[in-house]
Amino acid sequence: MIFRLILEIAAFYALVVVFVYFYQRNLQYFPDRSKPGTPKANDVPEMSIINIKTADGLDLVAWFAPPRQKGGKIVVLFHGNAGNLAGRAIKARYFIDRGYGCLLCEYRGFGGNPGRPTEQGLYHDARGALKWLEDNGYIPAQLVIYGESIGTGVAVQVASEIQPRQLILEAPFASAVEIAKRSYPILPVDWMMHDRYDSIGKIGKVHCSLLIVHGDEDPVIPIDSGKRLFDAANHPKEFCAITGGGHSDLYDHHAGHIISDWLDLQVEGEKRA
Repeated sequence: MIFRLILEIAAFYALVVVFVYFYQRNLQYFPDRSKPGTPKANDVPEMSIINIKTADGLDLVAWFAPPRQKGGKIVVLFHGNAGNLAGRAIKARYFIDRGYGCLLCEYRGFGGNPGRPTEQGLYHDARGALKWLEDNGYIPAQLVIYGESIGTGVAVQVASEIQPRQLILEAPFASAVEIAKRSYPILPVDWMMHDRYDSIGKIGKVHCSLLIVHGDEDPVIPIDSGKRLFDAANHPKEFCAITGGGHSDLYDHHAGHIISDWLDLQVEGEKRA
């Protein structure tokens, strides 16, 4: 009887592992596939809808506002694993109001775009966005790479490739595997996870000014994970713990002002150099 019970438990566990293995991306990405409307309808009339082509043949929609002054900074924002770019218009507003350009990138499978999200797919999307900027005359020295949640994995990857002047990470993880282990401690996450976003293994290749903002009450990506990534990063760097901040509410705790003020100081420093 006990042996039979053990077999049934083992069989059930095996079924769970197989199910999660094949459907894991449904547990990692929660895209809003609906079209986001217009920038004007989302209170960023300065932005326009642009079309980005990826190396693997997708046509993606994104939103862009140029910097107020020629040669000004452009914040390239990669959002998290849920919603779509319209939900990040409030973040773009902070940068536009201070004269910066902003590119709200959108991923495959999000916001009416074709395709399905994967780690390598999101990297293709990010590179396509950077190629669009290059084709339109913008240079890496103008770019501020900004990642939010899972978008921090995308941001670290592209920052390691283009070496921008500034990198901003909002609620980052050391790796997606680390977070999955916390969420699913009984599963063999180490060998079964496809989209790993190993930021801690890449951050050492990034050589630019770094700002990390993280809520000290983040229930999704604990602040300790962000601190581990920070410790592995090169200087110059700054870590800002948002008191009372959760995962998706940091702009309710003045993160927008903190990030914008930091960027202003960065620009002033470049002018004096």
